[in-house]
Amino acid sequence: MRVGIGYDVHPLVSGGDLVLGGMKIPFSKGLSGYSDADVLTHAIIDALLGAAGLKDIGNQFPPEDSRYKDISSLVLLDEVNKLLRAKGFKIKNIDAIIVAQQPELSPFIDDMRDCLSQTLKIALGQVMVKATTTDGLGFVGKGQGIAAYAVALVEENDVNFAKRKT
Repeated sequence: MRVGIGYDVHPLVSGGDLVLGGMKIPFSKGLSGYSDADVLTHAIIDALLGAAGLKDIGNQFPPEDSRYKDISSLVLLDEVNKLLRAKGFKIKNIDAIIVAQQPELSPFIDDMRDCLSQTLKIALGQVMVKATTTDGLGFVGKGQGIAAYAVALVEENDVNFAKRKT
């Protein structure tokens, strides 16, 4: 078993879409970033890459590459899942938390989990998403951005592990 941790943060700006866990959330502001700025999916991607001992999201999908401009982060998550599977890793579970003062995210959590589990082709019970606030503290608490943290547990197949040991 191998564990990875991921973190991402993007600023909130007027206009644009707020996408979290692949879901479009109704809100007056959106996250600014090179892709769709889905901080939750980006944190999960980095957690999975870290668990597999691979370089982070910026190395896998460099922002200077025009192919990734405005791309759905679910497409990137699917690519990471394929990469992990090709390298002999199986996702056991993901636990993630979104840190946002607004909007209220609890009505969307189950849909986010469903979207992420379908993209990763794993059971809904293997993906947990939670949301919290900072009680008005820091840039998130002042409504200037949204952050997300994720932890991923992957299992390395026996053949892959044996190759690394020799």
